Amino acid sequence: MAMQETGDYQIKRGSLVRVNNAQMNLSKPLRSASSFIHTLFLQCRSRLPRQRCLALLGASDTHQSGIGSIFVINLDRQTNRWNDMLREFNCVLDASGRPLSECVVRYSACDAQVDPAEFLHSGDVEPFYTLGDQLFVEPQPHAVPDTFDLERPIRMSHAEIAIACSHIGIWKKIARSDASYTLVLEDDVWFERSFGRILEEAWREMEGADRAVPMFDILYVSYREVRHGAPKELLSKNVFRPERGLWYLSGYVLSKEGAQALLDLLPCRGPIDLWINHKFRELEVRALRRSVINQRRDLRSTNSYSVLPALSRIGILDTGDAALFHRRPTHSPVFAFGAPGSGLSSLAMALSMLGYRCCSDFDNIPECEFGSLLAGRTDRVFDAYVNIGSLVSQMRVLTQRYPNAKYIVIDDLSKSADVNSGAVPAALEGADVLHLRREHTSSWRALCDHLKLSPPDGQYPAVRDIGLRRHQRVPPSREMAAPARRLRHDPSPWIAKRRAGWAGISASAFERQASSASLRVCFEDDLAQIQSVRWLLRNDTFPGNLGLFRPANVTSSASGGLSLTVTEEPLGVRNLGAAAISSRASFLFGRFEATLQATNVPGLVTGFFLHRDSPRQEIDVEILGNQPDHLLVNVFYNPGTDGAKFDYGYRGTPVIIKLRFDASKALHQFTIEWDPSEIRWFVDQKLVHRRATWDPTPIPHLPMTLHVNTWPTRSRELAGRVALRALPASAIVRRVAIDTYNADPRAHSQPSTATRDASNRITALGQTRTF
Repeated sequence: MAMQETGDYQIKRGSLVRVNNAQMNLSKPLRSASSFIHTLFLQCRSRLPRQRCLALLGASDTHQSGIGSIFVINLDRQTNRWNDMLREFNCVLDASGRPLSECVVRYSACDAQVDPAEFLHSGDVEPFYTLGDQLFVEPQPHAVPDTFDLERPIRMSHAEIAIACSHIGIWKKIARSDASYTLVLEDDVWFERSFGRILEEAWREMEGADRAVPMFDILYVSYREVRHGAPKELLSKNVFRPERGLWYLSGYVLSKEGAQALLDLLPCRGPIDLWINHKFRELEVRALRRSVINQRRDLRSTNSYSVLPALSRIGILDTGDAALFHRRPTHSPVFAFGAPGSGLSSLAMALSMLGYRCCSDFDNIPECEFGSLLAGRTDRVFDAYVNIGSLVSQMRVLTQRYPNAKYIVIDDLSKSADVNSGAVPAALEGADVLHLRREHTSSWRALCDHLKLSPPDGQYPAVRDIGLRRHQRVPPSREMAAPARRLRHDPSPWIAKRRAGWAGISASAFERQASSASLRVCFEDDLAQIQSVRWLLRNDTFPGNLGLFRPANVTSSASGGLSLTVTEEPLGVRNLGAAAISSRASFLFGRFEATLQATNVPGLVTGFFLHRDSPRQEIDVEILGNQPDHLLVNVFYNPGTDGAKFDYGYRGTPVIIKLRFDASKALHQFTIEWDPSEIRWFVDQKLVHRRATWDPTPIPHLPMTLHVNTWPTRSRELAGRVALRALPASAIVRRVAIDTYNADPRAHSQPSTATRDASNRITALGQTRTF
């Protein structure tokens, strides 16, 4: 919860309307009911009289002015959407009385999930844009953009690039066609009952105004205006000319000349609906008085919006409801085996990204899970097992217990050193088996075809093979120095279901191999001065934060260290100021300590944590203002390798621990120890909580930055309602110590003389050492 930046958001008061709100809260029963009602409504419309639109020309009306062809952008793997669109088109007749379903042409969309290399390097799309580009289209009068980096590049997601390429592909076909005007639609829309009438009236008005055929390049028939309205010029009763500020490109009429004009303006820089707004001054753009083609509310968006993290950091996104992962595989269990070094760990990560709860790379698994699996029971923790040594000799039992299971074998197992591996091919005879060679394990295609799933938005993961880890007994919880209680957590395929006796899987001790890409970093900082090469004073926010982090709220404390203060002040997007520092470097595994004194003001949170995005992973220490005698520890886990757009999670997997003191009354030492098989939390050097892998999440496996902050939470459930009368309020951080591995050696380049002098001044607490 401390640094929440997820992949999709529901936005209050209508801002950033490009986000498909249907994706936001599907976990709520009302949303599911609403989706069902919307689907039923669309199906029932087929029983109503069909509407007719004279602006849609029939085959014999080529001499008249009107729309001569229709294209629908549809992915090859989404045949259900194409069938829905045909049903929708059957409800509308053209000028000759023919259903549109008989004349519409399906355009095969570019698919980001199958082979992104086909379009990522296309000269038609330049995959970078800026926050300034976004704010040009949808200004934010309450934000203070002069304090932010408006020109920092934002990289488009693969899905955004694919959408842009799909539209550009249609423009090329239209520019070469004989039709004067073409209707272009995406495959997630439906027609209003007034569609035919309003389009027909608008067409006649444009013919009259232009004294001939309508003289536009593009006519929006489906759109959403920005939050404060699009600047526009009214042209007639049903038509206006926008200056900018129209989101969506899900339904528009394009003239043949307009298609060529758009092609001449390429490359597209940024999402296609954003980029085209920047070209309105160079085109003749018109829009119907209101959108008459709407996006369906019963479909989940598969897009990922690259601008959302930038908008959340400047406070434009102000909701605490984050997207949850809704994909669930339909074929399970899955068993995978292979020769050592054949890519099994990458396969396990790929299965996780597809939504499987995947156990991998152990010589054995806990007895309770092993017994449930061999007995064919459904109370298993996992639905995929990759490179589990003890299962190799049980293959005949597994094929009998699970006749519909999916099996994956990489390389020739007869060459494996495991004496049992040679029996696997015979045991799998007649089973549904995918045979892969290690050189063919870098693509989604074969795996997803085997499992009947569409690939996620991201490259197939490349992970170093872990090999068989030795399973060990998980230490009992009675060894903890304080009692702990689990709180409600996110529903997620990467969170093990609660089950009596389940305590995760512990592995043997891990010895890290140093390499040129990872340097050991060990330092202790009393924070008497902020070293700019080491620490960043944050000037941003996140949706669950009622405050805006301000560097001015980080000050030297009279008693030493730093004071992190929350204040009440009008800041445009927020009415509260907050304080945060974060490391410039990212770290992978190690020991992280902070000596701090929390605030006891209800509604405020004092945090010390590790965090990253894409994919989002996090390890938290949080002290809640309404319960300063308790400690909240938390882990957020999403799968994938660096850059994977898996940023799901709202609650995480929180545990509340009762302390034996009030953390707001004095300084105390809080420690996180993080290694590949376990996380341990200490308070004043006493172990208070530990988690093995899958207790209940996997252990975060990617580099993260270190943060200390104090902030007002939007969630009253988390820390209570903010007590404004008690502000300003401060937390004190006196010391931070790190003994870890630096994932980015460039972040610790040779320091300046001033920096070395500052480092020398903290020798009373310990020296900075880089090995």
